[in-house]
Amino acid sequence: MAERTIDVLGIGNAIVDVISRSDDAFLQQHDLPKGGMTLIDADRAHQLYEAMGPGTESSGGSVANSMAGIASLGGRGAFIGKVRNDQLGGIFRHDIRAVGTRFETPSATEGKPTARCLVFVTPDAQRTMATFLGASTELGPEDLDFDLIKQAKVTYLEGYLWDAPEAKEAFVQAAKAAHDAGNRVALSLSDGFCVDRHRESFRDLLEGHVDILFANEDEITKLYEVDDFDTALQHVRGHCEIAALTRSAKGSMVLSGDEVHVVDAVPPKQVEDTTGAGDLYAAGFLFGFTQGYSLPDCGRIGAACASEVISHVGARPEIPLKTLIPEAVKA
Repeated sequence: MAERTIDVLGIGNAIVDVISRSDDAFLQQHDLPKGGMTLIDADRAHQLYEAMGPGTESSGGSVANSMAGIASLGGRGAFIGKVRNDQLGGIFRHDIRAVGTRFETPSATEGKPTARCLVFVTPDAQRTMATFLGASTELGPEDLDFDLIKQAKVTYLEGYLWDAPEAKEAFVQAAKAAHDAGNRVALSLSDGFCVDRHRESFRDLLEGHVDILFANEDEITKLYEVDDFDTALQHVRGHCEIAALTRSAKGSMVLSGDEVHVVDAVPPKQVEDTTGAGDLYAAGFLFGFTQGYSLPDCGRIGAACASEVISHVGARPEIPLKTLIPEAVKA
């Protein structure tokens, strides 16, 4: 059996975030649904980029953000995702390595350019995203590093990537390899938009290949096509080992077998930008899980990390998250 030298291996979209402050009028002018995520093509990405205000560019992507959080907590992380050998691909590679995450996937030399997500933050801290997925959608089984998968305690899969047949096959092969090595598999449902498109195949993936599920209230109710959260809780029982379900200011609930743990949210000093809250919750939870913390403490570490990231603009932590652990788990 391979030595587990990695706590969490993330597989997901390799995206460069371009974050800019905006207002509701801009969103209406450009037909962007507030608080949502819209998939766009290369031409629209160029048009919006030209129209948006000053922005900051940094390595992004949902699971990549989680990996940055795990590194900030002191965990050992690695990432698999596809970029092109272009300027944004170089930004992504530099940024994710700079925070302490292993990233060795070779850059594509042809095909689509590196993915980018244009993030518009309004004064009420809502984030509205327009995403061109570019090269990230071309990830397939040939991009997997099975030695990394064997070395990782948890392989964490990003629901946003669950579109192309090649990516689906990559997820299934990665999950099988992880389980063959005696390791766990985690999945984020990522967005209600994703769940609406892939409900049945997500259920199949969850049933056969996933040990730890991350979802918010909207995603879990859409997955099971029910109207309320409590009913969704009953549906998810037994379909995976652990379900960590977030409810924004209401905190989260962690289910495992007959156990149900209610975890309070950690109120931030101020809410500046909700980008990355779910990503950093997952980071805290998975860090705690791989370090042997109890499930309630995993949820508390996740809540503390989510609170930090929404207190400022951007989806990456601004302080070492490991400093939050003692306060989070003292309860």
